[in-house]
Amino acid sequence: MVRLEVGVNRGSKAGIAAGVVVLLGVGGYATVEAAGLLKKTGPLSQDEVRSAADDFLDAWAKGEVADAAELTDDERPAFDALTRFRQDIGPDVSFQARRREADEVAFSVTVRFAESGAGPDWTYGSSLKVVRDEGSGEPRVDWSPAVVHPRLADGGRLALVENDASSIEATDRDGQELTVEEFPSLATVLPTLAERYGEGLGGEPGVEVRITEQEGGAGGPLHVVSEGKKAELRTTLSAKAQRAAERAVKKYPESSAVAVEPGSGDILAVANNREDGFNAAFLGNRAPGSTMKIVTAAALLEQDLVGASRPAPCPSTESYGGATFQNLDKFEIDGGTFSDAFIRSCNTTFVNFAERVGADGLAGEAKEVFGIGLEWRSGVATFDGSVPEAEGPELAASMIGQGKVQMNALTMASVAATASTGTFRQPVLVAPELDGREIAEAPRSLPDGVTEQLRGLMRRTAAEGTAAEALRGLPGDVGAKTGSAEVDGAQTSDSWFTGFRDDTAAAATVEAGGHGGDAAGPIVRDILAAGK
Repeated sequence: MVRLEVGVNRGSKAGIAAGVVVLLGVGGYATVEAAGLLKKTGPLSQDEVRSAADDFLDAWAKGEVADAAELTDDERPAFDALTRFRQDIGPDVSFQARRREADEVAFSVTVRFAESGAGPDWTYGSSLKVVRDEGSGEPRVDWSPAVVHPRLADGGRLALVENDASSIEATDRDGQELTVEEFPSLATVLPTLAERYGEGLGGEPGVEVRITEQEGGAGGPLHVVSEGKKAELRTTLSAKAQRAAERAVKKYPESSAVAVEPGSGDILAVANNREDGFNAAFLGNRAPGSTMKIVTAAALLEQDLVGASRPAPCPSTESYGGATFQNLDKFEIDGGTFSDAFIRSCNTTFVNFAERVGADGLAGEAKEVFGIGLEWRSGVATFDGSVPEAEGPELAASMIGQGKVQMNALTMASVAATASTGTFRQPVLVAPELDGREIAEAPRSLPDGVTEQLRGLMRRTAAEGTAAEALRGLPGDVGAKTGSAEVDGAQTSDSWFTGFRDDTAAAATVEAGGHGGDAAGPIVRDILAAGK
């Protein structure tokens, strides 16, 4: 070993020795001594790695959080994370080193929960790395949230979370259990139902360890502390219809669908196939395109402005309020009836009647007959449609489902259901008797003669109009309406389709799906074909 003495200025701080001694070892390991202080450099020895890891884990296990944090290279974040662990998960924790490789130590963590009824201990694996502190030269734990748990990242924290979904066993209308595993579209629905109704039915939520507050999420539960107690909650859903809807929406990305029972308003199915996981079937709000012509036709028929078999103009273009509207590919019908215009979805026919319907006529029909914009209480949150009063070109656009008209698959399924019976029945997912909530009621039903004409228009559309290709060969009493909705900034229109078959009504929308019969149509067909 070579001994090298380095002189120090006489003006050094009082108490500091007058010399520094550097010892250079054969392996490159070095120490620096000054006034009894030792600074280590070079690679860590196995003893240093073992000692640093053991001291850190021992302090953590004893709840000496400050001491444990001091043994890391980033004391403040370590202190905060270890404190949160102790507060959120519990103080009863132990560790066992499993493997040491160079400067890394793998260890197991065992947590014992004190809650009554808690399940078995939670044991999981983690690891830490030991580094030499740049300032002191001492071995320190290289701090990272992953030391606490390998799936933990900056900003995240482990927490005990009540799983409300475990407080109920949701069933369909016939008592068949509904699970997220079988029906993924219910992933946002079942937890909401559990939160609202579980406790009242005698259910108790389970407790899970989850990662919270972490950007991007962290997946499912890490550990089940207690299972909870399930209570049965019967919904209006039909497992058969739900299964068909789940399969149907998989045909097209960014699609949503809903089925309802016209005679009762019971929601039979709700399905989404969306990358963002949003329940657009219940909460979406987009222009519905020509499916809105069901409501517009009802308003025209009620005001006796048209009759199914009476002549109605269908020019290739029509101007109103300074704006020009046209039909698809600028088709026109010469000498046709209102029924002819409806089944071919003639925009100009409906725009032609905008002034005579008036700003409040269309909005009033939507709300007073079809229940659009009333406060629906289905059992979960829903967007219940919007048809605001409008004037000028906005009114003309509203007549054909554009402008400020906003709908989703639920509201359009309800529109088809109302058209098939003449009476609005608010869609429900859970019987109102369960919690005594009031169900929305439309002020009036359609006159019988209008209902029959409206059903006839939709039946003819399904048989020989724009919906015929999608519904060809489907037996029963079938009616439908297609829609294509232009969206600002999108090159391809949204695809909409709604219809009924016997006592089932359904609607679907596919964002950027094109013509109504091309994408949304096949989805609705599959749902109607399956029935309840």
